[in-house]
Amino acid sequence: MRQFVVLGHRAPTHPDFSLDDLAGGAGRLDVLCRCVNAALFLSHDIRRDVEVHLVLGDEVTVRVDGSDLRYMNPDERNIAGLLRQALEAKDRAIGHREAESTPGIHVSKRGFEAVLDGLDGTVVELHEDGDPLADVEPPENPVFVLSDHEEFTGAEAALLAERSDRRVRVGPEVLHADHTVTVAHNYLDTDGFTDY
Repeated sequence: MRQFVVLGHRAPTHPDFSLDDLAGGAGRLDVLCRCVNAALFLSHDIRRDVEVHLVLGDEVTVRVDGSDLRYMNPDERNIAGLLRQALEAKDRAIGHREAESTPGIHVSKRGFEAVLDGLDGTVVELHEDGDPLADVEPPENPVFVLSDHEEFTGAEAALLAERSDRRVRVGPEVLHADHTVTVAHNYLDTDGFTDY
């Protein structure tokens, strides 16, 4: 299983945002939608062995499970609409227990630390100051953690320093979060390949 934890620092935690202004009024929800797209979609298929955890404002988490996912298309508006439905179902989530809004999409009232506590796998912080990805052996069950368009906060960085097994960068240039997800997938997809 591959997991991606994406921190949305200004993303909405309530469903009262416009699908017509994802980059502005919805706190850069467009970035998170593109991360979901990059993490889950193949050409004419979905990666069934992937989960995405969107941590919104360190208080709400939307988990998208590729193995059960239905109704999602690879465009930002569709993904944002399904995320809005998840936030509408937030009141059905009790404590850290999830509520399912649509097949494969779950919402809970958990922040970053609680999400990390509940994950099983090798936690890999994706950061521009990490070791080169090409120099690191691919973990069997990676949990890639990355931030949206903003840097990790001091508290997030301290938590990751304590909890992550590795800190890696995907290349010499700083990439958008969704592009970083794509590179991480390629890194795992091509492990052991000697020719194409």
